[in-house]
Amino acid sequence: MASGRIVVIGTSAGGIEALRVLVGTLPADFPAPICVVMHTSPESPGILPDIIDRAGPLRAVSAHTGQRLQPGVIYVAPPDCHLLVEPGLVRTTRGPRENRFRPAIDPLFRSAAQVFGPAAIGVVLTGNLDDGAAGLWTIKQLGGIAVVQDPEEAMFPSMPLSAMRQVAVDHVVRLAELGHRLTSLVQSAPGAQEVVMIPDDQTRIEVDIAREEPPVPAGVHTLGEPSPFACPDCHGVLLRLKSEGPLRFRCHTGHAFTAESLLAALREETDETLWNAVRSLQEGALLMEQMAGHAAATDQGRASEFEAAARDARQRADHVRQLVLNAPDAHEG
Repeated sequence: MASGRIVVIGTSAGGIEALRVLVGTLPADFPAPICVVMHTSPESPGILPDIIDRAGPLRAVSAHTGQRLQPGVIYVAPPDCHLLVEPGLVRTTRGPRENRFRPAIDPLFRSAAQVFGPAAIGVVLTGNLDDGAAGLWTIKQLGGIAVVQDPEEAMFPSMPLSAMRQVAVDHVVRLAELGHRLTSLVQSAPGAQEVVMIPDDQTRIEVDIAREEPPVPAGVHTLGEPSPFACPDCHGVLLRLKSEGPLRFRCHTGHAFTAESLLAALREETDETLWNAVRSLQEGALLMEQMAGHAAATDQGRASEFEAAARDARQRADHVRQLVLNAPDAHEG
């Protein structure tokens, strides 16, 4: 019997094994649809539904627009597409990347909160950085249930920990017990008294952007104030969103970032710039050494100048290289 609820799950690094364990503990008569987003490369072969399908009794399918939401079916976001929930249906889109990913977890969670309200159950599993925390916050604010994998057992605990820091989560559960807990939760009646309304326009605008609506006509400019930061994806000005939830940013093109994902993108940009500087300095040193060799037969003084300049360039290249090697890691989810 259908419960009227929906379960939405987000994961990243370490997610394949976590999902296999989880779906292996779900019963064949699980009474709610399940939607899954795992961070994948756009070039991924899209075999995650097959892996999940073989791991447990529930049918897993690659989601596509127009599929009916059915109890006991697991809908998996395909590569390079966001997965969204609509009344009775799923939709896949190529809306702007969020937190540097498409599919991203937050758009799914946000759409589930908008459509299902207190009947939505959001689950954050293993992964790096903090995708899913903002969406889980929206689920919780609209009366839904927030669940995270116990970070002590997560292969990559950053995502569960971030969710716990930023959201008043209802359940912290080990994977072996998660299937039983979700089965109990989907069979419980939603508690309307738990609803804490957030500005409806904000959720609507962000869901519309993920649905491929043009961000400016959709009202992206109403979501926040201009910040000093440029979008790492399109280099437009990022708006600092006015939401009371996790600190987030979005540009007029629609790209969205949490503070952690923005910092990771800036670190990667810095890393790339510094490595380009190392290459340029090394190439300059090589060229000056060749110029010194060419000048040695006719102008020893000029040759000595080139040799000194080459040594200086190599020293600066080594210095910059050490800066790169000793910099903090920019985690990929």
